[in-house]
Amino acid sequence: MMTRVEQLRDRFHQIRTFTNALCAGLEPEDYVVQSMPDVSPTKWHLAHTTWFFETFILKKLIAAYQSAIPEYAYLFNSYYNAAGDMHRRDLRGLISRPTVKQAQRYRASIDSRIDDLLSNVDENLLNEIEPILILGTHHEQQHQELLITDIKHVFAQNPLYPVFRERKINGRAEKIIPMQFIHFEETTARLGHDGHGFAYDNEGPRHQVLIPAFSIGSRPVTNGEYIAFIEDNGYKRPEFWLSLGWMTVNEQHWEAPLYWSKRDGAWWNFTLSGFRSVDKSEPVTHLSYFEADAYANWAGARLPTEFEWERAAMDWLIEGNFVEDEIFHPAPVAVGSAVSADKSARQLQQMFGDVWEWTRSAYSPYPGYRAAPGALGEYNGKFMCNQYVLRGGSCATSRTHIRPTYRNFFQPEKRWQFTGIRLARDPQ
Repeated sequence: MMTRVEQLRDRFHQIRTFTNALCAGLEPEDYVVQSMPDVSPTKWHLAHTTWFFETFILKKLIAAYQSAIPEYAYLFNSYYNAAGDMHRRDLRGLISRPTVKQAQRYRASIDSRIDDLLSNVDENLLNEIEPILILGTHHEQQHQELLITDIKHVFAQNPLYPVFRERKINGRAEKIIPMQFIHFEETTARLGHDGHGFAYDNEGPRHQVLIPAFSIGSRPVTNGEYIAFIEDNGYKRPEFWLSLGWMTVNEQHWEAPLYWSKRDGAWWNFTLSGFRSVDKSEPVTHLSYFEADAYANWAGARLPTEFEWERAAMDWLIEGNFVEDEIFHPAPVAVGSAVSADKSARQLQQMFGDVWEWTRSAYSPYPGYRAAPGALGEYNGKFMCNQYVLRGGSCATSRTHIRPTYRNFFQPEKRWQFTGIRLARDPQ
């Protein structure tokens, strides 16, 4: 049986190695491009996740620790004000130095220092290291997802439409399973993380919530269903849109999901396997909250609240299409893929993986929430404004990172993540 230290070290190296593996096939030129302010260059992701371990473990717990290159603290801090000043996010693509090789050497050197620290650790120090190291590995898994979605945006700007990975799923359109609405009775449920295992602070405290009766879609909305919305002039009919959404559609000239374009009367989209025709059986993705909400209104439904979503997903096993599968694209729903112990939920499909599902819930603190003191307390709490909650993970999320209580969040106009739609309804 592995010791506690061995388990921590093994997990640390698994995560770090997988990040490196995701970069296989990238050329140095690919690592440095920033295609919009929300996107960070791949090189920056590699260095920032390394900075996290250096800053919150090595600098904190080794009294005589000296950074080999102190300037990295400024270049690769993201938003941790308590940890020091930081370089502007929108200028990360202008950092040509350190080079990709230097960033990789920085990464290897910090990994070695973490190994050395764990090799000579006593029980008291281990108790300090363990929660930060676990947080750091989950933080890196978040950046693995961002690395994937960011490089997709970068490649999509190139008229050559580079291939990140060859396609793993077949090119034959699947038969679309008709959507049903699965009913859940009114209940009072304890929601939020129960304290067993890792969770982010925004998933608690666990608290009691009254959830009125509702119905939720048996699967995500597909490309084919979304095309029907487009062809019914959905992007030109203000009655379906929130005021800010309608203003955004017109300012940005949106006519379809991000990465879609029409050629010779047919819809095509850019994927990490290149440019190809839209498969109508796949879950629609790269939609803003505004588009998801407008589609729901057009369909005579609404988006679920995050509490309804968690109620429906609480008895699920974590199964689905995740980043470890290296498909890097939503897959058509598989017949019989529901895995739930709850009888009322057994007809649900694809609750986890494939696409993050927008909810109508504003990202706000649970009752009794308090952000932790210090820089690590900035991780989630300070973003609880002007954002909406998404649930379930995507094809770029790690299977070992997602939970039924996981609360992702983005501003309502964001589209570059693998974001999609699951509908809900009130009782008729």
